[in-house]
Amino acid sequence: MQKKIMARTVPSNSMLTDVAPVLARIYAARGVLDNAQLDYSLKHLFRPSQLKGIEQALTLLLAARAKQQRILIVGDFDADGATSTTVAVRCLRALGFNSVDYLVPNRFEYGYGLTPEIVTVAKQFEPDLLITVDNGISSIEGVAAAQAAGMKVLVTDHHLPGAQPPSADAIVNPNQQGCEFPTKNCAGVGVIFYVLSALRAAMQSEYYSQKPAPNFAQFLDLVSLGTVADVVPLDHNNRIFVQQGLLRMRAGLACEGIKAIAKVAGREITKLRASDLGFMVGPRLNAAGRLDDMSLGIRCLLTDDPAEALALASELDALNKERRAIEGSMQADAAVILEALNHNNEDEALSGVCLYQSDWHQGVIGILASRVKDKLHRPTIVFADDSESILKGSGRSVAGIHLRDVLDEVAAKNPGMLTKFGGHAMAAGLSLEKHHLLNFQKSFNEVVAQKAGQEGLTPVLFTDGALTSEDFNLPLAEALENAGPWGQAFPEPTFSGEFILVNQRIVGQKHLKLVLALPQNPQQTMDAISFNVDVSVWPNDTCHRVLVVYKLQVNEFNGRRNVQLLIDYIEAL
Repeated sequence: MQKKIMARTVPSNSMLTDVAPVLARIYAARGVLDNAQLDYSLKHLFRPSQLKGIEQALTLLLAARAKQQRILIVGDFDADGATSTTVAVRCLRALGFNSVDYLVPNRFEYGYGLTPEIVTVAKQFEPDLLITVDNGISSIEGVAAAQAAGMKVLVTDHHLPGAQPPSADAIVNPNQQGCEFPTKNCAGVGVIFYVLSALRAAMQSEYYSQKPAPNFAQFLDLVSLGTVADVVPLDHNNRIFVQQGLLRMRAGLACEGIKAIAKVAGREITKLRASDLGFMVGPRLNAAGRLDDMSLGIRCLLTDDPAEALALASELDALNKERRAIEGSMQADAAVILEALNHNNEDEALSGVCLYQSDWHQGVIGILASRVKDKLHRPTIVFADDSESILKGSGRSVAGIHLRDVLDEVAAKNPGMLTKFGGHAMAAGLSLEKHHLLNFQKSFNEVVAQKAGQEGLTPVLFTDGALTSEDFNLPLAEALENAGPWGQAFPEPTFSGEFILVNQRIVGQKHLKLVLALPQNPQQTMDAISFNVDVSVWPNDTCHRVLVVYKLQVNEFNGRRNVQLLIDYIEAL
């Protein structure tokens, strides 16, 4: 699909000093206009005292500590949920809570969140206090069931609330109505870290009279991983979390589980970057929740035994390989369905895409939705069977189209159609009865079309403009690499430009290796690579000039470091 390429707008009021001009331009385009926004020391984190509900949460936790009550953490089955659960367990145990257990719903048996069914399982632990992490804000029936069973309930979450909050004894969620916390972008792991940091501060005097208070900085590796893996916007606060966690990992101070997962992923812990957390570590952790049970991933993150961590990480790696194979098969199925959709809708392009096949794996539909969304630049929902009569859907959206708002409007126009739904602007989940699928597809397409218009569905690649011939050098590539952490809403720098195509060949079956030259200086050539190209299009022997969007990358091979262009998009001219 041909894409529109636009340079990011660069404000003219940047006050950055001691920063290379190219880097200053990049930062300014991301809203960083002064050096304070590049200071990632912990003292600049927002304080938990501004979180609505924090006092009520502390009252519950301090009472539980004083009475040595039993606490049960109920998590979620993704990487944010796993790291949130691990942080909760590790922090509470470090603070002297003697009875802390955890429970993560198996997605295939219980679905998402604190449901009445999972409360029935929770009763076996006989908890006095139940704490949700990365879920609970929509669990109205589940919270009521837990309270009816005699449990106090503390909800910690970051998802968008519905019209009615649950009747929990305390709720901490920066996105709940009336919360004045300065950022709404915390992942679930960030929220529970804030709550327990506030608890540590409240217990400080007790610790000072007996022993040194535990240093919660030791848990920032987990906060960093969960924040990146959940793809929340990397505002200044989240960049502090991520950078501080990465620094600990590179210093060899990560928990044994993260070290082991990085090892099986083939990543050197001392050189780990945010992108490695998102594309290598996170997916292996997520594989447990997608195909099996996330308790496997949590056990890996909780253990302090290197041998046990490596054994569990190897299991996660095997599950990730299995997930990839399943995903590949589902992508092939989706291609056939999309071809039929295109044939049946030749006169009217779909604005919102819905796909379903009865044998698709429920744990992988979110990844498939993301792949289709990337390919078509359309909000996409993929469904799988949850039971004989119920479908479970996972959706991904494109910039400018708020997916949860779309589902909200579909539900309002079709009362009773959606059994439940929830999520964010870019990702959401839902359930509906199978006989509603065709009507849902029609309504979803109509609402997306109304909200987007044609312009909103035109794929746009935003870049940081062109580089001059002097910019293609190793020091700049290294500076860009080290200038992060890059991630969601704070994208890694990309550039665009036209090049002379000197040489092209396929390597590794589907990767295009190139030698490019600058039109203004044909003698200046550089290596480039584009992964997973369409081999029916490339190599193209009739093509002599190309338009590319690329990253300036440091390539290491046999101990040598040189500049390489990592191509995100290539178009023959």
